[in-house]
Amino acid sequence: MIQSIKRAAVLGSGVMGSGIAAHLANIGIPTLLLDIVPRELLEVEKKKGLTLESKEVRNRLSNTAVQKLLKQKPAPLTSKENIALITTGNFEDDLAKLSEVDWIIEVVVENLDVKKKVFSQIDEVRKPGSIVSSNTSGISVEAMAEGRSEDFQKHFLGTHFFNPPRYLKLLEVIPTKNTSPEVLTFMKTFGEDVLGKGVVEAKDTPNFIANRIGTYGLLVTVREMLKGGYSIGEVDSVTGPMIGRPKSATFRTLDVVGLDTFIHVANNVYDQVDGEEKEVFNVPDFMKKMQEKGWLGSKTGQGYFLKQGKEILELNPETLEYQERKKLQTPVTASIKQVKGTANKLKTLLYAEDRAGKLLWNITSPALIYSANLLGEIADDIVAIDEAMKWGFGWQLGPFEMWDAIGLENSVKKMEAEGSQIPAWIQEMLAKGNTTFYKRENGAVSYYQNGEYKACKVNPKNIHIKTLKETNGVIKKNSGASLIDLGDDVALLEFTSPNNAIGFDIIQMINYSIEEVAKNYKGLVIGNQAKNFCVGANLAMILMEAQDDNFYDIELVVRNFQQAMMNIKYSEKPVVVAPFGMTLGGGAEICLPAAKIQASSETYMGLVEVGVGVIPGGGGNKELYINHLQGMPTGVEVNLQNVANKVFETIAMAKVSTSAEEARTNNFLTKDDGISFNGDHLIYDAKQSVLALSAQGYKAPVRKKVPVVGETGYATLLLGAQAMKYSGYISDHDLKIAKKLAWVIAGGNVPYGTEVDEQYLLDLEREAFLSLVGEPKTQQRMQHMLVKGKPLRN
Repeated sequence: MIQSIKRAAVLGSGVMGSGIAAHLANIGIPTLLLDIVPRELLEVEKKKGLTLESKEVRNRLSNTAVQKLLKQKPAPLTSKENIALITTGNFEDDLAKLSEVDWIIEVVVENLDVKKKVFSQIDEVRKPGSIVSSNTSGISVEAMAEGRSEDFQKHFLGTHFFNPPRYLKLLEVIPTKNTSPEVLTFMKTFGEDVLGKGVVEAKDTPNFIANRIGTYGLLVTVREMLKGGYSIGEVDSVTGPMIGRPKSATFRTLDVVGLDTFIHVANNVYDQVDGEEKEVFNVPDFMKKMQEKGWLGSKTGQGYFLKQGKEILELNPETLEYQERKKLQTPVTASIKQVKGTANKLKTLLYAEDRAGKLLWNITSPALIYSANLLGEIADDIVAIDEAMKWGFGWQLGPFEMWDAIGLENSVKKMEAEGSQIPAWIQEMLAKGNTTFYKRENGAVSYYQNGEYKACKVNPKNIHIKTLKETNGVIKKNSGASLIDLGDDVALLEFTSPNNAIGFDIIQMINYSIEEVAKNYKGLVIGNQAKNFCVGANLAMILMEAQDDNFYDIELVVRNFQQAMMNIKYSEKPVVVAPFGMTLGGGAEICLPAAKIQASSETYMGLVEVGVGVIPGGGGNKELYINHLQGMPTGVEVNLQNVANKVFETIAMAKVSTSAEEARTNNFLTKDDGISFNGDHLIYDAKQSVLALSAQGYKAPVRKKVPVVGETGYATLLLGAQAMKYSGYISDHDLKIAKKLAWVIAGGNVPYGTEVDEQYLLDLEREAFLSLVGEPKTQQRMQHMLVKGKPLRN
């Protein structure tokens, strides 16, 4: 029995196969990537004198796929160095190497005969006990395993990743009747704990869970668009964030997925079902014509949308001509921004009697009924269906959560009045007086199943802060943050201000938390479960004070923020920060002085203050510089100028890591900091880090002086900035900012190698920050960022 997966192999190096190989490499698993042997030489290969027997030719497909990983966007690799963990090969020369791996993933063409042939070859070379899985998106997993050895069948199952594998959370696991229960349990645990996925067990039915419901919903939307005379742009304007769906909404999503892929998935269901369901999965004629024309979406440059210069045009499905993009504007869409929360927005929108409300009701109602009818066929419970749609399609609420949000009783009455047939189990449920699919009592959530409510399974690693507050209560809170008992003598500081922007309220709570933890707890976690960890300081507040010439108040806030960061650094109890998503400016400054950072793999960290005309003011320059110094190899003489140059470049160019692993490369994270691949486990992992540090007898770091490059180093840094100005790369104001930044990093007017204390560097930082805040061009940049959401170059 496999107890761990140390090596893996992926068969098929297309976009999906190479993406899975990249994801495995990201988590540190050496992976063999195989594909077929080409039958013809390319012209470039002929010119090199290569033959069909040359290894370079025979491995061409997998080699090319690996090279594409370095160029794809969004990046499949969390670090380009991870590519070293992927070894390429081909089916003819390297199949025997499958005996060396613990997990073999098949990702070849979606053809049952081809897959069965591949599995026959695998069966001959795999080692007993190794796990074999298929990434099929809909072919019967049971049928693929027919005729294979007993050991193969015990260790075989479907593992359906969603594309791109690095970013989409859902992993559907599909066992066969012969899959060993131990193998199924292992893969579900491995998928969640190691791969970082949201794992859902699905049944062996066409397109499994997410694609079955998602494809149905998309086709119903297309049907209603044509029936109601809506345009493609109008549909997308109301089927995205407004109803808790991704920005790509309906048709932009189809462009990203690819029309050919979507039609293949739709046909897969169409060929295997009957009646009214079959008719829904019959792709409309205009989509078939688009496929004939090669208008497949993003990969072919046009699909439902076409970009011409800066303008984005939408396709007219009747004429197949592109026209100006429209938005659906009605009374309810005009007022919906005032409604808080996705659940309340859905309730408001779906019962509205205007064009937007009618469209949204007509596409949501059948999707809810369809999901309910499939319960038992595609999954055993409503939780699996809801989670699959949230993790696979990025919905904020799954179908049954949506139904609860709009009101089960009222919606069923409306559906019945329109002639819709409500599933019998829901009618029975309502007859018994049960009016919600989910119940929440004392922090515990239960779901309706076979006439009763069952407790939702809770993984102890999935700590929900909302539930934590309900069960453990709040120690102290103010308008910007809450201090919560995390259990096991660990406290959690959660930011709750709008966008988690740092203001005086958060600074006060940081200081209070450090004091409270010193008296009563083993340590502190700073983390939250918002959209992003923290995107920096309260910019609106700083701009308003600057425009009113209240520089004393700004100085007071910056000084207090600096002191709070020093309190984090020199806390007698360990402080572990748990960043994720955007961790920018002040958000990064909160992380840098902590005893340890436990970052989500998808953490985008950077000191980006130059984008709004200032430099970091909370100690970020100092801490990044110290991280670089401490990251130098032991026993090697430190070149302070090289360190200063790197820190200057990172901050001056507002570099933001594209992953936690890249943040480590940029020295925002150190070798001792941790990375969590499952974002749902982040708070738990951070708590375990606190407990481990405490158990090891944690002591606050000893205060040390910092060697700086001084005057000569400042001159060197300035030369680079002035060269960029003379070359036209930066403006006069950019140069002014660069001079201030160089002065701070260099340590001011002291000789090279002088050791200065941290407070001296903080004073330089604060003075530079305040001088830049007073600049009119900096205030213009701040205003532009607040209004437009992007930097101004002035």
